[in-house]
Amino acid sequence: MIDCKQATRLLSEQQERNLSRREKLALKFHVFMCKACRNFGQQMGTLRDLARSYAKGEEKVQDRQQPSDSNPQDK
Repeated sequence: MIDCKQATRLLSEQQERNLSRREKLALKFHVFMCKACRNFGQQMGTLRDLARSYAKGEEKVQDRQQPSDSNPQDK
C-alpha cells in the first residue's frame, strides 16, 4: 500500500503521463481509503479544468459570497 506522499505524487503525475496498472490500482485503493488524498485529487481536477478554460480564453463566473458578505453582524 502507498502512503499519502506517494499518492499525491501519483495524482500529480497522472496529469502528465499514463500511470501503470500497478500505480493505478495502488492509487485507487489509497484514494478510496483516504479522504485527504481524495480531496486533493478533486482539487487537482478542478485546477486542471480552470487552467484549460483560461488557456482557451473562456471565462466562467461563479457566484461566491465573501465570508463577510454572508453575515451582516460582521459589519
